[in-house]
Formats: sequence, C-alpha cells, structure tokens
Amino acid sequence: MQPTATYDSAFLKACRREPVPHTPVWFMRQAGRSLPEYRKVREGVPMLESCTRPELVTEITLQPVRRHHVDAAIYYSDIVVPLKAIGIGLDIKPGVGPVIDEPVRTRADLARLRDLTPEDVPYVTEAVGMLTKELGATPLIGFAGAPFTLASYLVEGGPSRTYENAKAMMYGDPELWADLLDRLADITAAFLKVQIEAGASAIQLFDSWVGALAPADYRRSVMPASAKVFDAVAGYGVPRIHFGVGTGELLQLMGEAGADVVGVDWRVPLDEAQRRVGPGKALQGNLDPTVLFTDKDIVEARTREVLDAAAGLEGHVFNLGHGVPPNTDPDALTRLAEYVHTATAR
Repeated sequence: MQPTATYDSAFLKACRREPVPHTPVWFMRQAGRSLPEYRKVREGVPMLESCTRPELVTEITLQPVRRHHVDAAIYYSDIVVPLKAIGIGLDIKPGVGPVIDEPVRTRADLARLRDLTPEDVPYVTEAVGMLTKELGATPLIGFAGAPFTLASYLVEGGPSRTYENAKAMMYGDPELWADLLDRLADITAAFLKVQIEAGASAIQLFDSWVGALAPADYRRSVMPASAKVFDAVAGYGVPRIHFGVGTGELLQLMGEAGADVVGVDWRVPLDEAQRRVGPGKALQGNLDPTVLFTDKDIVEARTREVLDAAAGLEGHVFNLGHGVPPNTDPDALTRLAEYVHTATAR
C-alpha cells in the first residue's frame, strides 16, 4: 500500500496490527435511520434512488463522522445495489427489506447475472471521489454483500428466517449453487474494485446471514466464493474485513477465506474469538447494540468489558456486534466513541 493521507490513521494501523494512539471506533449502520439529519435528507427519496445520487451519498456518509467523531466512514449504499445495477428487478420495501421480482431458481436464471462494469455504477466512482476529498485523513470503508447473503436474497426472493430455498439448492443442486456463488463473487469483486480504485481505504464484506450454516457446509459451499472475492482485491493492499452475524462457529473459516480483519458479533468474547481465528488477523467488534438503550454507566461498563477482552489482540477496531438499531439515541453513540478514545488513549 502506498502512503496516502489516511495511511497513518488509527483505523488503518489497527487493521494492519500496528501500534495505535487509541483504539479506533466506527459503527456499522452509523449512517442511517438513527440520525435525524439522515431522515431529513432522505425524506421522499426511495432507498435505492438515494444510493445513486452522489451528493446525497456523500452527505449521508459524512453525517456520522461529523456527529460522532468516529475513526472511519463507511460508504452509504446497500448490498443489493450491484444487483440492481446489472438489471435484476428488485426493490427495498420499507419494513421488509430487499424483494426480488423474479427469484433465481434454475440454471437458466443465471443468465440474468451478467458481469458488473464501472459504467454500471458511475455514481459510486463519483461519490467515493467526492468523499475522499471531504474526509481527508479519515479513511473511507467500501463494502459489498458476500456471495452467500446475496444468493440467499436472490433465491428466496427476499428476507428469510429459514433460507429453505437457498439451502435446498445448496444441498440438492450443488453444481448450480456453486455456479451461482461464483457468478456473484465476480460481481461483488467488481463492485469492490470500483470503490477501491475511486479511493476507498479499506473494504468490508458483509455476509450477514452466513451464520445459518454449519462449518462443513460453509467450507464446502460458501468459502470458495468468499475467498475468490478477497483474492480479487488482494493486490490493492487495502485491509479486507469480513463480517457475519451468528458466526461464532465460523470465525476460523472466515479468517481463512482471506480477511485481514474478522468482524465478531456480540455472542463470542473477543479473547475467545482470537483463539478461534488464530494469529495474524485483527478483530473488529463487538458491543451488543442493545446495550445502547441502557444508561451511560452501564454502556461504559459493558464497553470496558469488550476493551479488556481485546487487550491481548494483535489489532482491534471497536465496533458494535451488529448495526446501529434505528431507535438508538445518537448522543449515546457520540458518548461511546468518546469513551473508547479516552479509555484507550496511549
């Protein structure tokens, strides 16, 4: 990686497992519904449309950096944006999530998943360029949905609690499943490359629903596609973060897939997570987001527990164990970021 304005930031140093002036902190879903300024600028603008307006993307991405003084921004988008960009009929329905017009269920359906090119997402290149100028020394994290999670949406047709159609394809037609994930790996890698080449300092691959799998199924049926994504962007030298929910049994494998930083939800203490992941990886996490609904003293006490568990890590980026809940008091996040910075100042 060539030195840039962000190279010596606490966030990138922690990702590289180097000494830091304080533990860096950012929050998944830090830009979004918990902020009144977000709700104001998004008023009347559908979710997917908001992701294609560079000025709006820039403003929303910057809002939590201004308010909370976090150590990194994360690009405002959605994991289904690249699918929409290649012509998949879908919408994000309020209170539901992404809904697919025609689910992918047969080999013929794969033909609809064409390659993604930078020309499909010019608004991403423009917005990342605008953001890196505004952010200066604050890193911008690019992101994408991992092949398994995207496949789950495509096969199920929307959110699911059981993933019965996706798992049935994985178990019952492993060749079709492998081809689907391989196609999605190419699309995901292309989407991440656009963000990195436009100036993103790190990337995070969200495999939100992969915790639904047993380790053997992950290794056999998912890990090759995730590894393909990480391999595709390895040459850029930017830190690669891998995160999923309910992945305590998968942490070692998620690290093996190629991440430099493994995100940990709130279910596994960070010292135990480090034992599972093994050496050579930084960790990110992992305060339970619902702790934010308690009073300041409890938030600080529980945060201290996370920081104590992280004391022996090679590198640690403080985050929640999942995204910021929509009803969170923004001031609670601001106080939390300040507490982490103060408590870990070296």
